[in-house]
Amino acid sequence: MITEELALVGDIGGTNARLALVRAGEVQPTAVEILPCSEYENLDVAVTDYLQRAGVDRVSKACIAVASPVRGGQVRMTNNHWRFSIEETRNHFDWREFKVLNDFTAMALGVPHVKPEQLTKVCGGSGDPARAKLVIGPGTGLGVSGLVPIREGWVPLMTEGGHVDFAPVDDREMAVLRILRARFGRVSVERILCGQGLLNLYQARAEIEGVAAPLNSPERITAAALEASDALARATLRHFCEILGRVAGNAALTIGALGGVYLCGGIVPRFVQFLAESNFRAAFEDKGRMRPLMQSTPVFVVTEPYTGLLGAAEALLNQEV
Repeated sequence: MITEELALVGDIGGTNARLALVRAGEVQPTAVEILPCSEYENLDVAVTDYLQRAGVDRVSKACIAVASPVRGGQVRMTNNHWRFSIEETRNHFDWREFKVLNDFTAMALGVPHVKPEQLTKVCGGSGDPARAKLVIGPGTGLGVSGLVPIREGWVPLMTEGGHVDFAPVDDREMAVLRILRARFGRVSVERILCGQGLLNLYQARAEIEGVAAPLNSPERITAAALEASDALARATLRHFCEILGRVAGNAALTIGALGGVYLCGGIVPRFVQFLAESNFRAAFEDKGRMRPLMQSTPVFVVTEPYTGLLGAAEALLNQEV
């Protein structure tokens, strides 16, 4: 079946490729499938298989979000073996249009389309919906993006805000910095605020406190913290939330995100209640004379699993992308 009114959208990470179809002028994805990247030689093979499974011979255009930098016409995935040329892929499928964007840019573009029931408010007031929004989230790395309002819609900010310096605020964090600097040299906030970063923080705190660190993965640390079965894991996750609050507050001040802060990614939605009960809010609001501004800024956790696909669909409609 040749379906000209359909477009292909995708959100490709290091492990999985999420692919879906959208109808012309719409953003809601249908026929969503999650394909393991390791089972396909490259993007074109995965797309061909997906379209066959969906019963569609051809679509007219596509937008793919990728977990890697997008420079020029070549894409080299950071955490899997896929490599492709944007123009060669467009020609191969005879697409009228093919957009490729960074996955967190797509995440930002998708946020305005997330349904209210997929947003959990953590703190803050009503803010100002007409102002910029901050989109930030720990996952494999720390993604930071934003949305700047224009007359009709939004322009996404393409940033590397996860790589700003980690700024300790007390003696314990100075010790954490010294330990991580010995391992990595320069220490960015991403060295703490991501999956591997949670493990880094856990091991650093264990060294500072002179105790064992038996847990060897972020998943195990999170599980132990939520189950209250490991005191160090629980203290580490609370510290992780506090640092996230501070970093999110700094970024919100930087871009003037009175429109709200949206916490995305694969980590925070797993412990929303824990986050709300942690020092996240106190750290987010602790900005001296800017405290009233921070108290008025709403902060949400985004629990929509396909925000990136919504953003890829929005990119096909958005002439600013």
